[in-house]
Amino acid sequence: MAILKVAQLGHPILRQVAVPIPPEQIGTPEVQQLIADMSHTMHEYDGAGLAAPQVHVSVRLVILDLLDEERVLINPIITPLTDELVRTVEGCLSVAKMRAAVDRPAKIRLQALDERGEAVDLELEDFDAVVVQHECDHLDGILYVDRCDTTTLAFLDEYRRWGSLDTLAERMAEEE
Repeated sequence: MAILKVAQLGHPILRQVAVPIPPEQIGTPEVQQLIADMSHTMHEYDGAGLAAPQVHVSVRLVILDLLDEERVLINPIITPLTDELVRTVEGCLSVAKMRAAVDRPAKIRLQALDERGEAVDLELEDFDAVVVQHECDHLDGILYVDRCDTTTLAFLDEYRRWGSLDTLAERMAEEE
């Protein structure tokens, strides 16, 4: 297994729409090696997930920790199941040392193939739904900074020190 280089914001591969992996190619040594290398890379950088475009491979493949286990999603399709949004603070291995608040559907249906080419069909809520949406956005050339509340965008050190700008504004109002 190898630790792969992670593309950073500004690299053109992060803005491309990734191509599907033909189901008959899932079992090939090349795809299986990519899955293994992505898993190793995700754990090396302590990520919650990793999409193939982030490691310079423009295919529709995501690996992530989901429902308390590592999951591989190939050619995923997401369908929102509610208009209710959940706001979470997101970060990304491709947008190093930044955080921001993002609103996403609180409940989704996920359909994909796994690393063996078997069908995955799950309903997910809250954090699991957010992680899947974040990683699958990468497959369409979308980064969380495209969806975030820009008033909450902060460098990680400042976020740790002050929290989001929403929280900072609340603290300042309390002190007045």
